[in-house]
Amino acid sequence: MKLYYSPGVCSLASHIVLREAGLPFTPVRVDLQTHTFDEGADYYTINTRGYVPLLELDDGQRLTEGPAIMQYLADRVPETKLAPAWGTMERYRLVEWLAFISSELHKNFGPLFSPAIPEQVKELHRKRALDRFGWMDQQLSGKAYVIGDTYTVADAYLLVVSNWGKYVDVDLSGFSNLQAILGRVAGRPSVQEALKAEGLA
Repeated sequence: MKLYYSPGVCSLASHIVLREAGLPFTPVRVDLQTHTFDEGADYYTINTRGYVPLLELDDGQRLTEGPAIMQYLADRVPETKLAPAWGTMERYRLVEWLAFISSELHKNFGPLFSPAIPEQVKELHRKRALDRFGWMDQQLSGKAYVIGDTYTVADAYLLVVSNWGKYVDVDLSGFSNLQAILGRVAGRPSVQEALKAEGLA
């Protein structure tokens, strides 16, 4: 398998899950400014949307969108319990959280990184992000991880998205339940390995 990624962006979650799952893969770094990889190759020939992550399977099939990639990887190695089994209520809770992180947290950060977005608009997205994180912090009370006592792909995704706050003035330090989970996740060897591999450690 090949994982097309760019350091520190949402593809980091898929990178973490690959290492947690222990699956062999080749990381391929993509420059999102030039949309190139491998010393100038055109990334649009791999993904016409131009963004990461993209997982290329050994048979040549390509899978995009982080939540789909992470669940695919988890299902390859069910013994890791990175995702509950399909058909269980726990799996639908995982899907529910992945959708929330993607639509309510991830998407509010995008405008904050754009120099073209006016500050007034950015402030609106900061407030929305903090509101969503505040609600999530309440839901995480008494939990070791996002969906309960077991580490899953949702925790990897949450860590990556939450980490962006320090770069765009979204202070999450006051959310104690969130911070406790992020601390547990950050200490996992797979997380440290992925950060080091992407030059972020």
